[in-house]
Amino acid sequence: MAKGNRPSRIFPNRRSSSSSSTTLVFAVLLMLSVGLLMLLALGIFSLPIDKGNDSPRTPRHGVRTVVPDREKDGVVQERKDQWTEVLSWEPRAFIYHNLLSEEECKYLIELAKPHMEKSTVVDSKTGQSKDSRVRTSSGMFLKRGRDKVIRTIEKRIADFTFIPVEHGEGLQVLHYEVGQKYEPHFDYFLDEYNTKNGGQRMATVLMYLSDVEEGGETIFPNANVNSSSLPWYNELSECGKKGLSVKPKMGDALLFWSMRPDATLDPLSLHGGCPVIKGNKWSSTKWMHLNEYKI
Repeated sequence: MAKGNRPSRIFPNRRSSSSSSTTLVFAVLLMLSVGLLMLLALGIFSLPIDKGNDSPRTPRHGVRTVVPDREKDGVVQERKDQWTEVLSWEPRAFIYHNLLSEEECKYLIELAKPHMEKSTVVDSKTGQSKDSRVRTSSGMFLKRGRDKVIRTIEKRIADFTFIPVEHGEGLQVLHYEVGQKYEPHFDYFLDEYNTKNGGQRMATVLMYLSDVEEGGETIFPNANVNSSSLPWYNELSECGKKGLSVKPKMGDALLFWSMRPDATLDPLSLHGGCPVIKGNKWSSTKWMHLNEYKI
């Protein structure tokens, strides 16, 4: 009896299978390498580089340090680590640490010194400036866009606040000597005269151009914050302990809003400057309006 042909057993080619797997691995590695090179080229990803002591210290609150370009004639030069700190939500107030460099602070002071005059306040009925005992400092205004240094600072403020440069008044530089103060007040207007140009003041950036040995705090007496819970409470003067207070530190900037998000005036934005007890206080104020402020 003839035997039928038995079907042959087919065994896989082990060499061929191994070769395919190797090819697949190489293809995946090649794609990953190309992808990494593209990310490096586009600046989306960077390799860690140890720069020793030259690398910036990790800032608090996990916010990335911003390192500006160094300049000389345009001042800037070197700013310390920068980060933004939420001070309060009622009123809305934030601190931008090291917004200005030490050189920029000194530049503004020297620019203003020869032109300082007794500070005035706005008459709520007429809208005109008038002398008042509630404000005993001296000050002067620097025209918006006056020079490259000021334009750089104003651009930085606009980036921080998201309010266009054109909505801001010129920088006001203020000097407080021992005993000088500014009683609590609002930055928004209650008259029609001062809102004709640019509309209502919506926010203020107060930049500290010097440290103050004692006193000189910016205080929000109506803020919904327990001032005794502040980590710097024991460093405050008696005036500073009567509300939410910020102790002046050279280069820092305080942003607070005079209007709520619904565009109504915020009475919690009431603020003042405590008397300087020891040292000198230099600061610079930028008021910003709802609309373009024409100069």
